[in-house]
Amino acid sequence: MAGRESGSSNRKIRQYRKPLNINLGIIIFSVIFVYVVICVFLYFTQKHIMGYEVKNGSLSIGNVYQGIALREETIVTSNDSGYINYYAREGERVGFGKLVCSIDESGQLKEMFDAGKADDTQLSDNNLADIKSEITGYMSGFEKKQFSGVYDFKYSLEGTALKLANINVLQDLQSLNGSGSSLISLCSAPVSGIVVYSTDGYETLTADQITQDMFDKEDYSKRQLINNELVASGDTLYKLATDENWSIVIQSDPERAQELLEEEYVQVRFLKNQCTSWAKVNVLNNEDGNTYVKLDFNNSMISFCTDRYIDIELVTKDEQGLKVPNSAIAEKEFFLVPKEYVTKGNSSENGVLKETYTENGEASTEFIATSIYFETEDDYYIDNSVLELGNNLVRPDSTDKYTISRSATLIGVYNINKGYADFKEIQILSQNDEYAIIKSNTAYGLSAFDRIVLDAETVTGNEFLE
Repeated sequence: MAGRESGSSNRKIRQYRKPLNINLGIIIFSVIFVYVVICVFLYFTQKHIMGYEVKNGSLSIGNVYQGIALREETIVTSNDSGYINYYAREGERVGFGKLVCSIDESGQLKEMFDAGKADDTQLSDNNLADIKSEITGYMSGFEKKQFSGVYDFKYSLEGTALKLANINVLQDLQSLNGSGSSLISLCSAPVSGIVVYSTDGYETLTADQITQDMFDKEDYSKRQLINNELVASGDTLYKLATDENWSIVIQSDPERAQELLEEEYVQVRFLKNQCTSWAKVNVLNNEDGNTYVKLDFNNSMISFCTDRYIDIELVTKDEQGLKVPNSAIAEKEFFLVPKEYVTKGNSSENGVLKETYTENGEASTEFIATSIYFETEDDYYIDNSVLELGNNLVRPDSTDKYTISRSATLIGVYNINKGYADFKEIQILSQNDEYAIIKSNTAYGLSAFDRIVLDAETVTGNEFLE
């Protein structure tokens, strides 16, 4: 027993140590994570300067407008009741006293049409061309948001076809009236003009009465006058556009309106048929506080006599030059120095002779190199970072002095061709919300393919780029 206890007491329990296992994947991931964190930190703490290559181009100015057409329009009403039948084609010019329609109180003409007497009507090539033109014009201006206009187009097209067919039954009017019937009234034009078979309530509208709400086509409605429709005494039969002089009114901002007014006349392209015409420009400041431009025409009215809203494009000259983003444009202040005080140094650098004093109080001069950024007839624009207001400049080969006291501002961009931000003066020819067209190859400006700072606020003058 004693031996067993002695053997048991000699056994010791030792703790097992696990071998050290190094996970290479975790180390690599940790290194990459630290690297990414450092890169992100540096990205958000360092200044970022983006370049832009200057190229020749033109500026696209929004010249497409939707206008409201204003014409001299006369509404003709009925003196009788009955079914109306049209004989003049819409858009046709009729003279005074020419037959336009008839009022059939008895319904005899309607019975003739219902019986299919006009079914054998043959349309001429000109008639077919007119219908095709009407379809093409509608398709070019079709808008899904204005689907209700499809019904207006349907009635207009049906009316055009029926009016062309009605011409063939004009001879039947004479036989009906000759048989002793007085129930068909012939309606002739009271004045000469262009026949239109629709009304919209804007017939008496004047340019000074136009408001911004009128350009919203969702609130616009046009009533089509339909052939063979029953009318009462006093109802509208048709209307006549009686003057070839007409106008289109468009919305505009005051600056653009003033630019057009200075042109006096502007060429207008009608998007419906791509035809062009010249218009006289007038600017209106209506009571609603908005600015409008009235374009007066003396031709082309007959092509748009049925349209109240007309899409147009103003054909203006596009400025050609160097195209730069507006974000690159900056303003910088410079000192003005008379030209005779600027000289050349030993290295042919431009500069000025600044008056200084030695320790003994003797007057001396120091050459200060400075770039020239612009010039007028008498002065140079020089950098204000190397000189101060009140510094005295000495005229070369003379004792004349000039005290720096004048400064002026230039508009320009920062050129980075040489690795630092070098301010270059620019002359803006035209500008929109995003870009400006500047004059190329000026003495102190830019040339095509120069590189400039995209955002002028990210740099200062003569700053070196990393």
